[in-house]
Amino acid sequence: MADGSDKEAVVSNKQVIFKDYISGFPKESDMALTCNENMKLKVPAGSKDIVVKNLYLSCDPYMRLLMKTNSGSVWNPYTPGSTIIGVGIAKVVESGHPDFRQGDLVLGKTGWEEYSVLKSTQGLFKIQHATDVPLSYYMGILGMPGLTAYAGFYDVCSPKKGEFVFVSAASGAVGQLVGQFAKLMGCFVVGSAGTQEKVELLKKLGFDDAFNYKEEPDLNAALKRCFPEGIDIYFENVGGTMLDAVLLHMRVHGRIAVCGMISQYNLAQPEGVHNLMTIVYKRVRIQGFFVADYHPRYSEFLDFILSYIREGKVKYVEDIVEGLENGPAALVGLFSGRNVGKQIVVVAKE
Repeated sequence: MADGSDKEAVVSNKQVIFKDYISGFPKESDMALTCNENMKLKVPAGSKDIVVKNLYLSCDPYMRLLMKTNSGSVWNPYTPGSTIIGVGIAKVVESGHPDFRQGDLVLGKTGWEEYSVLKSTQGLFKIQHATDVPLSYYMGILGMPGLTAYAGFYDVCSPKKGEFVFVSAASGAVGQLVGQFAKLMGCFVVGSAGTQEKVELLKKLGFDDAFNYKEEPDLNAALKRCFPEGIDIYFENVGGTMLDAVLLHMRVHGRIAVCGMISQYNLAQPEGVHNLMTIVYKRVRIQGFFVADYHPRYSEFLDFILSYIREGKVKYVEDIVEGLENGPAALVGLFSGRNVGKQIVVVAKE
């Protein structure tokens, strides 16, 4: 228990439960808020379990993939009737693991609940919190989205100064960083987003141009307007018709980093891509990647990004909602573009 008091060894624990596998767009009613009145904060003797108090939870598009039996993800699908799992920031209440102590701040997979018992430390990072940046940044720019943007752009895309870069879903947690990294490299950068508000945000973040894909009757014409000389690098977050259009505008030896395909997650039958012969004609390299492969380079990434934040050369936009009970609405809102910036749920203040 946290302070040696039997009185505090058991607490009530609000949880967001996944009800059953779904098809189509997720709904708030696919999740339920419940309460476990007998959550034990005690770690059994000899166990390496870690009990944590969750502070921030991350809403991410990939979580939709875990809501069906065949997720196609490296993570296992959710279990109906069990707590939703995602990435979070938490504070250690009690630990049986020698590498983690009471009071430590950690970043990694946790439950959508007030308290969680972590039985594995794989992918769990101890946060050496830099107090000159918000702790919530470890949900975004200093966490999984930041590392994703860093690895995807610098490693997968192999950028060069002066190249032409296109980022879809560019106002999202990853896209807004990819665009800024590209500008730091001296590239020309255009982003697409789903509202005029987000288009204006991208321009404020330094993108050379941006467009609202929902208002473009012809994606080919929009890309031709923005990239009359073609695209060297496409950072793919959307898939479907956007990917099909981009293929026609790729330059010779172009690179496409496939981070996600959010337009496909809610479809029973994924859309086909028709312009694949462009890959041959233009010698385009398309590479998917997964952020967990880059976990060993997390400390390297932190050194890189913290200096840019402190110098004001990289900015980050968060969309924060308060209260675990508002988590389902925040998660569902990702798929209608309701959020502006990284969507975060605050469970408790540190």
